[in-house]
Amino acid sequence: MSFKYILIFSCCFLLISCGDAQKKNKNTIVVKKDVTSIYTDLERNSVQIADYKGKKVLLNFWATWCTPCLKEMPSLANAQEILKDENYIFLFPTTDNLKRIKQFQKNNNYPFQFLQYNSTLDKLKIYALPATLIYDTKGNEVMRIDGATEWDSEEILNQLRAIQ
Repeated sequence: MSFKYILIFSCCFLLISCGDAQKKNKNTIVVKKDVTSIYTDLERNSVQIADYKGKKVLLNFWATWCTPCLKEMPSLANAQEILKDENYIFLFPTTDNLKRIKQFQKNNNYPFQFLQYNSTLDKLKIYALPATLIYDTKGNEVMRIDGATEWDSEEILNQLRAIQ
């Protein structure tokens, strides 16, 4: 019976001491990254979706490691070209680090405005990639497509053109 109490006491002691080890020393300097926006461009400039009010915005969340994301990029490039005179802006946020995004941009010839997303995707209820949010000219989210899509298909292009 006393062995049981010694074991419980030892476990409690270890848990408490581990918790103390995680406390920060008062002399520790913590450097925080100054992020003024949840979106930044590749030069670390703040980007706000509200800056594009008056335009229709297609916001395609992707990642360099996401095979379906990469597979849909040619059709996104075609759709962007087809809709260039229809008041659309295409933005491509990812949670990948800037170095990886820039390398991807260098290795691929896509005419995209890549952004870094500086938050967690679950805040937007994005649990799988690719995910695309589409905003009307008033800044309201009016459409969402989860998963890879043929963006240059007539059906999708007609849906995008119908957005005011």
